[in-house]
Amino acid sequence: MPGHERASGAGTVLTGVAWAVLLLGLWLWGREVTGPRPGISTPATGGIAAVGRPPDIQLPPAAPPLDPALPHRVDIPDLRVQAPVTARGLDAEGAIEPPPYDQAGTVGWYAAGTTPGAAGVALMVGHVDTDTRPAVFYRLSALHPGETIRVARADGRLAEFTIDDVRVQERQRFDAQQAFGPHQRGRAELRLITCGGTFDRATHSYTANVIVSAYLTGTAA
Repeated sequence: MPGHERASGAGTVLTGVAWAVLLLGLWLWGREVTGPRPGISTPATGGIAAVGRPPDIQLPPAAPPLDPALPHRVDIPDLRVQAPVTARGLDAEGAIEPPPYDQAGTVGWYAAGTTPGAAGVALMVGHVDTDTRPAVFYRLSALHPGETIRVARADGRLAEFTIDDVRVQERQRFDAQQAFGPHQRGRAELRLITCGGTFDRATHSYTANVIVSAYLTGTAA
């Protein structure tokens, strides 16, 4: 995303005021961005709605959560993405700081929250584009339920997640609890987040967030 995009969410350790600040940060994410330079088109995201699950897709059962371990890399085979992960904190407005633009191919992980594969919801953010080119999550909205996300961890395990929901949520009707809360408590879940919808040149912001939800279904070497 060009300019200063922002995203945030809630880890399992956050309650009360911290939770409220993070939800505000999520809503604010991407509101202060500059327009793309000529030649860079905004990502195709389709309608502002859930992609949903095709009736013939049978999702696998959830695997038991893993012990906490730091994430090193995110692999999204269907997008041909292999991206390093960097730990990120919150900015002054309570939003997760995305990676700097000279690291637009890097995914940011909210380090005060859940580690991917552990019980709870792990949050990862990435730019959709920069002033000159697409970034790591440019095609995030093209994913579908049943597809796979893998996270390489510091313990040597490759946590495999199955996508169960893809949403393009309009900011004017944003429901952070529905989008970022656990789909099923007790599972190890993962959220990948970027900007989406269309780029509004009048407000210099995107109109929506792309939110990919997945849950742990296994591990690999």
